[in-house]
Amino acid sequence: MKRREFIAGLLVAATLRHARAQQTAKVYRIAVISSAVPVADITETSSYRFYGAFFQELRRLGYVEGRNLIVERYSGEGRTEHYAELARDVVRLKPDLILATNNILVQQLKTATATIPIVGTMADPVGFGLIASLAHPGGNITGISIDAGPEIATKRLELLREAFPQASRVGVLAYRWRNPYGKQQQEAAQRLGILLLGPPLEALQETEYRRVFEAITQEHADALYVGPDAESVINRRLIVELAEKNRLPTIYPFREYVEIGGLMAYAVNLVDLFTRVAGYIDQILKGVSPGNIPVYQAAKFELGRVDGFDPEFRCCDA
Repeated sequence: MKRREFIAGLLVAATLRHARAQQTAKVYRIAVISSAVPVADITETSSYRFYGAFFQELRRLGYVEGRNLIVERYSGEGRTEHYAELARDVVRLKPDLILATNNILVQQLKTATATIPIVGTMADPVGFGLIASLAHPGGNITGISIDAGPEIATKRLELLREAFPQASRVGVLAYRWRNPYGKQQQEAAQRLGILLLGPPLEALQETEYRRVFEAITQEHADALYVGPDAESVINRRLIVELAEKNRLPTIYPFREYVEIGGLMAYAVNLVDLFTRVAGYIDQILKGVSPGNIPVYQAAKFELGRVDGFDPEFRCCDA
């Protein structure tokens, strides 16, 4: 009888320890800010596969919504003029970490807070002044770079020219591209005998896309380059349709454009990159400073055409 009482006591003690552990387990609160994807689509079952991969990897790492994770979702709805206000609103709520999905949002968050960890999916974050260096970002920002700097823009222009040798006037669809980064693109284009045309996007909204396309056609562009910072996933189909309507052979920065009818892309695998983002978040929630986590720079770029993708095509081991 004493032996049975002893075992029962052990079971009770173990149960109490488990209950206390559950009560005291840390519940993490992260904010996910999309530049344009609706809040309802920032889920594991999203039609945007990269979000599905992101939440699946978080769950694999042990972060389960409703148990030890709270996810607060926000969308900028492509309205770049409101990004600063959105960033300030999110920072005021003091989440444990913020995930932001483009350079503009990351820049606004950097202005709003120097303490809350920020994980960003960015384009050339060093060139745009978001971090000090890829190896040692410093501050409160880390994440992934979806390109390998200006040389990737050059490679896309080379591929476009190779496919369409007659293309010498190339319209650019990119956010405020006439900057130091844009200057490097201009210089690369000149070496290829290409003139870059068109005004920069001032917002990631339908009216802006239509305005830029109209200007590009008026300047007699014979091809189109779409930059990664023109990305507004809810308007991808619109961009493809406008390129087709204006008979502009186009190279895109993401394979998803080709999957909905775009001509060609020199692209990273967003599913793979967002899986990596989940791993970065895991490190930070476990106590690693974001400034000490090297920014991952995409090294593999797939050349995609209307007839499929070559998954072995590599840029330059960036």
